[in-house]
Amino acid sequence: MGVELSFLGAAGTVTGSRFLLSVNGRRYLIDCGLFQGPRALKEQNWEPFPVPADGIDAVLLTHAHIDHSGYLPRLARQGYGARVYATEATCALLEIMLPDAAHLQEQDAAYANKKGYSRHQPALPLYTVADAERVLERVRPVRFHEPLSLDRMTVTFRPAGHILGSATLELEVEVGEGRRRLVFSGDLGRYDQEVMKDPYPVRTADYLVLESTYGDRTHRRALIEDDLEGVIHAVVEKRGVLLIPAFAVGRTQQVLYYIRKLQDEGKVPDLPVYVDSPMASDVTDIYCRFGNEHNLDINLLMDDHTCPLRCRDTRFIRDVEASKALNTRPGPAIIISASGMCTGGRILHHLKWKLPDPRNTVLLVGYQVKGTRGRALLEGAKEITIHRERVPVRARIAAMDSLSGHADRSELLRWLSNFEQIPRRTFIVHGEPQAARSLQERIGQELGWEEVVIPDQGKHFALE
Repeated sequence: MGVELSFLGAAGTVTGSRFLLSVNGRRYLIDCGLFQGPRALKEQNWEPFPVPADGIDAVLLTHAHIDHSGYLPRLARQGYGARVYATEATCALLEIMLPDAAHLQEQDAAYANKKGYSRHQPALPLYTVADAERVLERVRPVRFHEPLSLDRMTVTFRPAGHILGSATLELEVEVGEGRRRLVFSGDLGRYDQEVMKDPYPVRTADYLVLESTYGDRTHRRALIEDDLEGVIHAVVEKRGVLLIPAFAVGRTQQVLYYIRKLQDEGKVPDLPVYVDSPMASDVTDIYCRFGNEHNLDINLLMDDHTCPLRCRDTRFIRDVEASKALNTRPGPAIIISASGMCTGGRILHHLKWKLPDPRNTVLLVGYQVKGTRGRALLEGAKEITIHRERVPVRARIAAMDSLSGHADRSELLRWLSNFEQIPRRTFIVHGEPQAARSLQERIGQELGWEEVVIPDQGKHFALE
């Protein structure tokens, strides 16, 4: 029988993390994410899964971000009924994120039907809230460092430092009389950060699946506060609005933390900060519950005036009408809204209103996948399309990779340097082609690893 690894997503691209591991006739899916970016990628979300969903024996998640977990309700819709294993914090986040993602799917389909801009009549959601609730019944929490036994395989979750609950997976697989050790890095976080702890060192692996999101660059080492202070003051001077597209989990909490820090130090005024994301307040509570996973001193008993994840004037926006009202609210003010790559959700409506006004600034604080509106703005687009309307870009576009939750090239190499022996083979995934190739070359040059492969989408490898 043996062991086979198939790359069903995040191969040659950053999103759609899905790796199928076949062990002695049983199938395990590591991550179950949505494809994001260009239409050709997103359309893959609508295709039938490459193997029967009811033939998968378990799903193992590295973390809760939608490009790693957001396909779960669709998989359930196709018949998946086995268990989903993830860390305790990831399970808590999924309870919020999957129903929210499903609600957005339903909302976007309804809006497309109302405005008549969908290519399909009628427009349908990829999945529904009922699908999300169905798969949540299958989710089971696993503690960090406590081995999970699955048939002839043992799985251990190690802290990855990317977002709350994020994990690197270590798999010990029995094959005949021997054993194979597989490691899936997940998304690795950064070192020496104020919010998240360092990624946990891994020492050995026969086979390693490694992310390469920032495999071709290093983040600027400038102080985050300096960059953010300059952007905020520029908006204040113009009496404009600072619009920050940010993932509701991880990046939003980072942004709130650093704005609050600047306010406490008297470096920026106490502007109203609108967090236009129904889940953001709930996610902050989860950060309080799992305080041992990060560096912040917070708890559920803190009030809004003392919590480091609240600015001095933070207003969480939940209902749609309050969100719409933000579009006509004058500056100076700050609006934080999802999605982080401007692919959907409330941020699109804010962009339609704010981009044409040169007094405003759009601050990109995360990785922007090729083919997304965020990437187009980053590359200097003069106009972008939203809901089939051409929107002129007159607002200032700024970017801060210093806020990234992803390890850069030097940090990836630092994590790899912990290995006490060279893996038999390393697979580089979760990166655009240039980033993957650059990291492949650096691993060979600096670490002397020779068996470093960049797999194609749909490629299968026998691990013998």
